[in-house]
Amino acid sequence: MAVAACQEVRSACPYCGTGCGVLLRPDGAGGLAVRGDPEHPANRGRLCSKGLALGETLGLEGRLLAPQVNGQETDWDSALDLVAARFRQAVEQHGPDSVGFYLSGQMLTEDYYVANKLMKGFLGSANIDTNSRLCMASTVAGHKRAFGTDTVPGTYEDLEEADLIVLAGSNLAWCHPVLYQRILAAREARGTRLVVIDPRRTASCDQADMHLKLRAGSDAALFNRLLAALYEGGALDAEYLQHVEGLGAALEAAFAADAAVTGLEEAEIAAFCDLWMRTEKVVTIFSQGVNQSTSGADKVNAILNCHLAAGRIGKLGCGPFSVTGQPNAMGGREVGGLANMLACHMDLENSSHRAAVQEFWGAPAMPERAGLKAVDLFRAAGEGRLKALWIIHTNPAVTMPEADAVSAAIKACDFTVVSDVTAATDTARLADVLLPAAAWAEKDGTVTNSDRTISRQRAVLPPPGQARADWDILADAGRRMGWGAAFDYQSPAQIFREHAALSGLAGSFGLDFDISGLSSLSDSDYEGLAPVRWPVSRKRQGGRFFADGRFFHPDGKARMLPVRWRPPAAAQDRRYPFRLNTGRIRDQWHTMTRTGKAPRLSGHLAEPFADIHPEDARRLGVQPADLLRLSSPHGQAILRARITADVQPGDLFVPIHWTGETAPSARIDTLVAAATDPVSGQPESKGAVVAAERWQAAWYGFAVSCRPMAPRTEYWAVARTGAGYRAELAGLAPLADLEAIARDLFALPEAEAQVMTDRRKGIARLALHQDGKVMAALFTAPEPVAVRRDYLAGVPGSSAAEVLTGIPAAGRPDPGPVVCACFSVGANTILHAIESGGLMSVADVGAALQAGTNCGSCRPDIAELLSRRPFRQAAE
Repeated sequence: MAVAACQEVRSACPYCGTGCGVLLRPDGAGGLAVRGDPEHPANRGRLCSKGLALGETLGLEGRLLAPQVNGQETDWDSALDLVAARFRQAVEQHGPDSVGFYLSGQMLTEDYYVANKLMKGFLGSANIDTNSRLCMASTVAGHKRAFGTDTVPGTYEDLEEADLIVLAGSNLAWCHPVLYQRILAAREARGTRLVVIDPRRTASCDQADMHLKLRAGSDAALFNRLLAALYEGGALDAEYLQHVEGLGAALEAAFAADAAVTGLEEAEIAAFCDLWMRTEKVVTIFSQGVNQSTSGADKVNAILNCHLAAGRIGKLGCGPFSVTGQPNAMGGREVGGLANMLACHMDLENSSHRAAVQEFWGAPAMPERAGLKAVDLFRAAGEGRLKALWIIHTNPAVTMPEADAVSAAIKACDFTVVSDVTAATDTARLADVLLPAAAWAEKDGTVTNSDRTISRQRAVLPPPGQARADWDILADAGRRMGWGAAFDYQSPAQIFREHAALSGLAGSFGLDFDISGLSSLSDSDYEGLAPVRWPVSRKRQGGRFFADGRFFHPDGKARMLPVRWRPPAAAQDRRYPFRLNTGRIRDQWHTMTRTGKAPRLSGHLAEPFADIHPEDARRLGVQPADLLRLSSPHGQAILRARITADVQPGDLFVPIHWTGETAPSARIDTLVAAATDPVSGQPESKGAVVAAERWQAAWYGFAVSCRPMAPRTEYWAVARTGAGYRAELAGLAPLADLEAIARDLFALPEAEAQVMTDRRKGIARLALHQDGKVMAALFTAPEPVAVRRDYLAGVPGSSAAEVLTGIPAAGRPDPGPVVCACFSVGANTILHAIESGGLMSVADVGAALQAGTNCGSCRPDIAELLSRRPFRQAAE
């Protein structure tokens, strides 16, 4: 459905689980103006750098516009007839567990619902999992063990009412910056204290009162110590504990814990415990640093134990709070998108729940046990047990642990279908059938954010080519498989009503997820649906859970669990002495299929890197800007070294975003072992062991171009710029013919070459010109190339005669590396304003340049620039 130009439409951001509201205004030419929705309860008008740049990520470049079978374009009838036939054939010949779906938190709830219904109710298997398994499965397991259901107790308003906020394994400033700004605003207004628990120093530490730099993976030991301190300090809530079972066993485990494994000083631990104990209103926010572990579920329950024991749950300004990584991770959990769940938080292995759902759907078959979780799903594909696999909106050939093995498994599977917006992903290139899906701003449905708020994501642009909505593709496939009536959907509103009605069954079983109050929405009501927090039923409307001490176990009580610290699954040894921590960076999202299109989002950190402590760098002989080769028992990677004390000795931090399309040697999950939590099935993405060494190339290069490049070297990383593209290069074979290499790299055989060489230093530089304009330039040297990269990135398409100097001519502006991606403000611009304007604070810089005034995630960087100035030190 297209929307008239200049008409502003409310929708939801497609990035993290904050669930920000956006206002979209089509320009009539395929573009959008995007701003934050001041009326949305999640963000109140704020957006982060990624959200602000959404309008720059649209366009047809790289879009999959028609179905493909074995690399050849075809029509929808042919493609879906083949998909239906192959899935039915697999089930008939090999049984229902020979097929599988792998889904994504990028899917809308209506899409997820149809996929879950098709797989569990009609194909008859529970082999349907999602990339949320890699993010939040440990939280789901922890919630279910403690509460009886996967329930987030609190709301975002609690962040503004808390007197103490603890960030455990969450770099909120970069990964959920709008929530972080809400916390900082509350801190300014009411003095909220902030504690960060993280092995490395992150942007979230900038405003923290306390940073507990514990050893990676030791969170359970720290929270066990807190539980023991609560008991010893008389801070247990005896009245609330009447609603809780398991206190004795949990305390026994807590007192047996050895807090020394955290690596923290005793005084640090005591100060944390004392602060937590004497602060009544405490919110503990946790995310991937807790979840992505072979003991992730236990870490979650260690946190929940403390809040249950102290009765600090369900009340205003109190509670444990899981923040999700994807826009609809919660929606996927609600419809049963995980292999061990049933729809609407019902239990797959509960015969009453299973029978009720089967009757509601009119389903011919329902699995009686959990299906294959993500790691096991791809392992089954590699072993030939899975005969047909459908992957939707995700890139497991990059994001799964042991990614090389997963890539081989997808390739080996008899029949693989990929639904996506592009064919240019590592996973899509392995598919037998590619199906063109509608993208954000083209599809219509709902998403649920981290605090249970359901928001509408609305279509404002028509899907290009033959692209279709995911629910429509899945329903069409279901009809072709023979289940016409069950999948006779005409709109997402119809699917939402069915989902809401099904949730009434969950409500009748006394479960938490009940939105049956929305089951009678008309199409127009659905179109105008405002953000609403579940539950929405006759019994209950939104709000917090568990203040009344009523839980969802059969006896109505919560459970505290005895948990103990367990070391990461992979033990360090002489061959692999480093612990590898993985995570996100500020301005990129997952595998960059969307954010990689926005030049300003690549301006901050344009190349994959590994953070290494100065002591480790000295020992390895690594200098700034050297390349590091990391190796594990499962793969290798090459990344740029960043020497920083933000990580601890023996630890490395690497970002997750680069792929075979953008930097093949930086596919980080090739290094990560497929070790999983025995309860949640979540992989240990933050505990791999690796070896590190300086990677010495024969030559290094930096290139810019107005058009896409085709590097053929051992190391390369490409990023978008406002003028085209930039690339870092390095090779093992000596450069023989610079001009021939450049013409091949840039695909500009007719351009005029301008060459400059310094044989003594081994430096060579080349620019290609057409019609008086610089089309491309390549700079090479025997060591990492020293040029003004951010200046050169803007040169293609210009007439800059001085391009081969690598620096701007006098009077030509050089903003420097991007610091504030929201407003595209560079470091040099900020430094000049500080010096020329006498700016003395981050607020001063914001007033002068806007930098840091939106999502605020660049404020630590601005503060660091301020600290460099001599006049700043003199003034202090």
